[in-house]
Amino acid sequence: MLFKKAKKQFVIENDATLAGAAFVVLPVPYEKTVSYGQGTRKGPAAIIAASPQVELWDEEVKAETWKKGIFTAAPVNCALPEAKFFPALENTVEGLLASTKAIPFFLGGEHSVTQALLPPFIRRYKNLSILHFDAHADLRASYTGSRHSHACALHPASRTNRVVQIGIRSVGHDERQFHNAGHVKTHLMHENLDFRKLERAILRELTDTVYLTIDVDGFDPSVMPGTGTPQPGGFRWHDALHLFKAVCARKRIVGVDVVETAPVRGSNITELAAAKLVYRLMGYLA
Repeated sequence: MLFKKAKKQFVIENDATLAGAAFVVLPVPYEKTVSYGQGTRKGPAAIIAASPQVELWDEEVKAETWKKGIFTAAPVNCALPEAKFFPALENTVEGLLASTKAIPFFLGGEHSVTQALLPPFIRRYKNLSILHFDAHADLRASYTGSRHSHACALHPASRTNRVVQIGIRSVGHDERQFHNAGHVKTHLMHENLDFRKLERAILRELTDTVYLTIDVDGFDPSVMPGTGTPQPGGFRWHDALHLFKAVCARKRIVGVDVVETAPVRGSNITELAAAKLVYRLMGYLA
């Protein structure tokens, strides 16, 4: 599916092609290890369904970003067992990067999918760094018997690549040894409420080439209530967007994932906010 200009959505016209797109959206509705609220498997479809409510003319960037070309691919098959799913997803991403120059936007699904999304980028881009926006450090080596848990999302990449974390306000006792050690720099939320100072710090700490992984629970629950493990005291909308805009302007963003949207019955707040977030980030990059 493509972003449908007539209906103002991520889903445009059926004759649009990946070859002519500036951005490609790949839904990854994987959910196997959630530990509290459920529903992340429904997140990608909900975001795409909400996208017609996002105006094509972006009032901040003052442009119609869709004209750059946005291609939405079919959802990844997430029915495979864990041992086969992660290598299959990694191969899918590898093939995607080989077939297009479009900037990929991956819609999760639980955050564990980032473990399979990152390796092709790490192999392709030397000195890649990762900006991790989240309420949780996600640095456990394993959790409840799985090294592919959502609580381990950043652990593998952090062993080899620079990871800069923002929004963090929940660190487990078994991951605190990693959260400011080795390649990891963690900016705990309560210690970094001066966002101008935080912006200068993350721009200094990131390399020139950046992958951006966004767990929607990095936002305050008042902004993104539909997520499996919400935490109080997160980023407000404009504060987060200001930081993302600065990073997009100063760094080369080669990939983005937006994960952990779990739709709430009777509310469209989170999926609509996530759709607008994706379109806004595309606008910054366009």
